[in-house]
Order: sequence, then structure tokens, then C-alpha cells
Amino acid sequence: MNIVLIGATGYVGRAVLEEALNRGHRVTAVARNTDSLPAHAGLTARAANVGGDDPAALAAALRGADAVIASFNAGGWQNPNLGADTVAGYGQIVAATKQAGVPRLLVVGGAGSLEVAPGQQVLDQPGFPDEYRAGAEAMRSVLKTLREERELDWTFLSPAAHLVPGERTGRFRLGGDQLLVDAAGESKISVQDYAVALIDELEQPAHSRKRFTLAY
Repeated sequence: MNIVLIGATGYVGRAVLEEALNRGHRVTAVARNTDSLPAHAGLTARAANVGGDDPAALAAALRGADAVIASFNAGGWQNPNLGADTVAGYGQIVAATKQAGVPRLLVVGGAGSLEVAPGQQVLDQPGFPDEYRAGAEAMRSVLKTLREERELDWTFLSPAAHLVPGERTGRFRLGGDQLLVDAAGESKISVQDYAVALIDELEQPAHSRKRFTLAY
């Protein structure tokens, strides 16, 4: 497929880029700074600043793709405007995807909006780290907006509670809106296996206009 990957140089984006290229997809990698991207015959680098460019410019970068994968980072956890910048950035991505006529949008989501019990989300539990709250609340808002979207075929993939460096095993469980935990009560997935699940969904769509999750 011909994919546009927004945020290709980030923590998750790099793993998704590697997985997509290894499976033979053609990737246009969009990032603020593309200097660190690897040389690869299937890779085209394109510098763009989501939130800084107008939607028409971003739409031009997306045009002709079979799908957009958004792993957008609004400047990191230390950004004092992280929440607002994240919501605005994803709003621009959705608008540009529609303007470009790309039929599918896959979003690298967060775990904060997963349920630990009916009506109780991870984000709202006592002890949720304050440093992650703004970003988690923003991604919950992005998911809510997507669920009201009527034009795009979107998918939102929430990781387990702990998204860690590790190995590509290809062995994990999938779920819906509930946080998945193992027998020891842990919720964990490697960023490499997260990328596997996301590209699996790209190739064989099973969660159209839905959020899903994964964990070991």
C-alpha cells in the first residue's frame, strides 16, 4: 500500500515505519525534522509541521495515499500546551485527510480512555500520573471526536497501560474498550508488537470506526 505516516521519527512512529517497510509498503514519512529517517527504497521523507502548516499544505502531503497513519506528538510531555496542541493537531490531520481524499485514518491512541470497570477509565483512577494527564485527556477528546466523524473510515488503537521497548513477537491479545491485563494484573505491550497490530489492521481491516486495544 501507499501510506503516509505522520510522526515517523517518534517513539511509536519509528516502530511503525520499520514494520510497514519490512512488509513491503511504500511510506511517505512526515515529520518536523526528517534528518534522522533511514535511507530505504520504499521511503519518501517529507518535512511538515502539523499545527504549524495550514490544512491545505498538509493535505498536499497526504494526497494519493491509501491510508494515513497518525502518530502525532505535539512537542512531548513537557509542552505546557500539550493538551490543546494535541487536539488541534489531530483536528488538522482529520481535516487534511478528508481534503486529500484519503479513505482511511489509523490513529496511534492512548491507554487513558480504556475502561477498568464499566464507566471507569484508566485516566480517572486515583494515582494516574499528573505528568501524563494532559496528553491522556487530549487523546480521549480525539477519540470522542472521531466517534462523531461521519466521513472518514477511522481506527484508533490504544496500547496496553505500559508501552515499552522490547521484541517483536507477533503474539498478543486484542480487545475493545477495556484495559487488558495478564494473570499478574499487568498491562504491557512492546512498541514493536504495537506496530505489528497496527499494520495488521492496515492490511486486514477489522475495526472500522472503532477503537481497539492489545496487550500480552
